[in-house]
Amino acid sequence: MNVTTEPKPQTATHSATRPQTGAEYLESIRDDGREVWIDGQRVKDVTTHPAFRNSARMVARLYDALHADENGHLRAPLHDGTGWTHCAFQAPRSLEESLQQKNAYAEWARIGYGWLGRSPDFIGAAFAPSFQLEGAYFGEYGENAKRIGWDLARRVPFIGHAIVNPPIDRQDPAAAKDIMIRVEEETDEGLVISGAKVVATGTAIAQQLLIAHHFIPVSDKKYAPVFVLDVNRPGVKLFCRRSYEGDAARTATPFDAPLSSRLDENDSILVLDRVLVPWEQVIMYDAQKANTFMMVPGQASRGLLQAGVRLAVKLDFMCGAFMKAVEVGGTKDFRGVQAAVGEAIAYRHTIWAIMEAMARDSDPWQDIYQMPNRVHGHAYRVTAADMYSKIRQSVLRHVASGLIYLPSSAKDYLNPEVKPLLDQYARGSHGISSENRSKILKLCWDAVGSEFASRHELYESNYSGSQEQIRVDQYVRSFQNGTAEQMLGIVDKCMSEYDVNGWTVPDLINPEA
Repeated sequence: MNVTTEPKPQTATHSATRPQTGAEYLESIRDDGREVWIDGQRVKDVTTHPAFRNSARMVARLYDALHADENGHLRAPLHDGTGWTHCAFQAPRSLEESLQQKNAYAEWARIGYGWLGRSPDFIGAAFAPSFQLEGAYFGEYGENAKRIGWDLARRVPFIGHAIVNPPIDRQDPAAAKDIMIRVEEETDEGLVISGAKVVATGTAIAQQLLIAHHFIPVSDKKYAPVFVLDVNRPGVKLFCRRSYEGDAARTATPFDAPLSSRLDENDSILVLDRVLVPWEQVIMYDAQKANTFMMVPGQASRGLLQAGVRLAVKLDFMCGAFMKAVEVGGTKDFRGVQAAVGEAIAYRHTIWAIMEAMARDSDPWQDIYQMPNRVHGHAYRVTAADMYSKIRQSVLRHVASGLIYLPSSAKDYLNPEVKPLLDQYARGSHGISSENRSKILKLCWDAVGSEFASRHELYESNYSGSQEQIRVDQYVRSFQNGTAEQMLGIVDKCMSEYDVNGWTVPDLINPEA
């Protein structure tokens, strides 16, 4: 938890318009006709299938927390007076509301221990205010954008997204037009669309999906639609990667895989096979506009705030697990180990500090609203990936064989012949029992050593896109936001005080004087 003062929560007005509950969310995706494929089989019901059922229930926890009486700080009255919503699904109008949103992101992130990177508040809270306030940006589809934005705020649905083309023929994008999202036909009802996007994280258990374009620009209107659709719409197909939750259900117990067995946001190949997208769900249909979709005011900085707060919570978890692991291994007082844990904690503090600065040093938006500070947000983009990788590698190096000097599963402790030997030879330091040692270190292995863990490092490393591009962006933006002028200016001022003849200012004394 960060150490700043908690802002006073708003009192939400309870009325007919409210977000869904956890039970309502689960019921809405239960056997709803969506086309999800895994291991060569179509999944009939993601709420009961071993590959998705517990992850869906972790998402349901978010909605239940939103409704809990003790969590009034997560809620806020809708600005139009029609009900209440998750406080981050509207643009803040004050410092108090800005801090409330940051803290609400943190509260939801803690429910998933920081491991739900694509929770409903990522796309939903990032885009809802932009859709609500920036209708003119969407041109002739502005009313659609505003209606969708307010629907996101009122219902808080789980909306996923897919904005990247499959990694095929990137050396020659024109050669891969057959895989790109494209309009096959215009009808009175809407656009008939085919094509593919990746990686559609979490979409197998989402309710809606945002399709847009990023990185590779389009020049033909045919390839330029931006739209929102229901995941269970006919023709929407999701081909999932192997499920870590499913693997855990087959080969492990919750004791052995406490993270991957319930926090696996399955990534998938999204294919649209002649999907009819109603006109009212289209928010852009123009090549020039579609290329600038990710520049719609507000969404980038809001998305970075949600993502950074979620990562800060995840680093709380990583640091706590690291501390427990070196204690159970008996090395917590070793100087080198303390230095490694201290470095991890410093990285944790850094991300929390950037997020606090983003919320406090907010930028004005549309006269009465605020958005998180973009300069601070882009600093997070550059630093976060390296920090996460360094922490993971530090745990691997300093906990070392402790991560694999473990019994095969919880079942070993249930065998009366095996348990006494484990109690003696696999016990922890400082009087920690063998069972608790295994519980701590299996949790650490799931966080840093498993395939689930490797996927998470891949996720965090590429979260913001090309590592080169995000650094170039930081350079270019410094000339746009005034920081380059500030940095160059202080150097120019220093150099203005001397020349080849000596000091040029009256208060300094030249050597020959």
